[in-house]
Amino acid sequence: MVSFECDYIAGAHPEIIRRLEETNMEALSGYGMDRYTESAKEKIKKACGTDTAQVEFLTGGTQTNMVVISTMLRDWEGVIAVPSGHVSVHESGAIEFTGHEVLEIPGRDGKMQADTLREYLVRFYSDVTHDHMTFPGMVYISYPTEPGTLYSKKELEDISAVCREYEIPLYLDGARLGYGLMSRHSDLSLQDIARLTDVFYIGGTKVGALCGEAVVFTKNNRPDHFMTSVKKRGALLAKGRLLGVQFDTLFTDDLYFRISRHAIEMAEQLREIIREKGWEFYVDSPTNQQLILMDEEQMRKLSEHVIFDRWGVYDDKLTIVRLATSWSTTEDDLRVLRELC
Repeated sequence: MVSFECDYIAGAHPEIIRRLEETNMEALSGYGMDRYTESAKEKIKKACGTDTAQVEFLTGGTQTNMVVISTMLRDWEGVIAVPSGHVSVHESGAIEFTGHEVLEIPGRDGKMQADTLREYLVRFYSDVTHDHMTFPGMVYISYPTEPGTLYSKKELEDISAVCREYEIPLYLDGARLGYGLMSRHSDLSLQDIARLTDVFYIGGTKVGALCGEAVVFTKNNRPDHFMTSVKKRGALLAKGRLLGVQFDTLFTDDLYFRISRHAIEMAEQLREIIREKGWEFYVDSPTNQQLILMDEEQMRKLSEHVIFDRWGVYDDKLTIVRLATSWSTTEDDLRVLRELC
């Protein structure tokens, strides 16, 4: 059996495990007040190309979205997202649990359009009863999107411009950021994302780390007492070194981007196998997640050799199946899929 279930089926990249072992017996201060965490922050700031960035490390994606959104919004504000956005469907109501509403607007292929965003904001402020409504206080997007599609630089610039016009922050969820940036179809860089957003995070959990995400406030705009808020919401590690060492390793010698590129190379081979077998794509994804349509018999045959994810129901006969590559995917994994399925 091989697994294409998701991009966090393996533990951590061997270089991270090695560094964790090498530093294991060092006596280091807690809560991220150690030299490895400080080194990781400086390396990330350099990679983002900005001295004004402020970097913080949190435990996981849902915690990161909950903490960032709830600390940057005011009591009467909500966050705008498309219906397929992770905060809309896959976070167990974590955002609403903090007292903030997710304000959904239509998307296309998992992406938000600047014109749709502008229309929503115009309509909201034109409504004479808007004081009785949840105010739009932030825009949430992800890169790659939930189904694996990508924003172009022009699309991100247009969304950013609308946010600037209405003076609301743009937040980019980068759980799979490396896989998006390393796609051959991406025209965005990490520096572009730092320039066009107000806050984003660099995903570690899905891109080679045991756990952890690096939040980047790009405009010297980190909320006051942010660490206190992180701890209050259960997202602060006493052994902050665990995250610091991992991200220090990921941002040494371009490891983060090298292993992300490997996942994309594996995904490109995966796409060829899917075409060879005549399976139907649900969406045209240029990243590490490939969504296909299968009936029950096709899934039964596939499950004899492959672990996969049932991503969602398409209709009364077909299911959306996800096959994902990652930094840990091998040529042998692909061989099993090609020869035995």
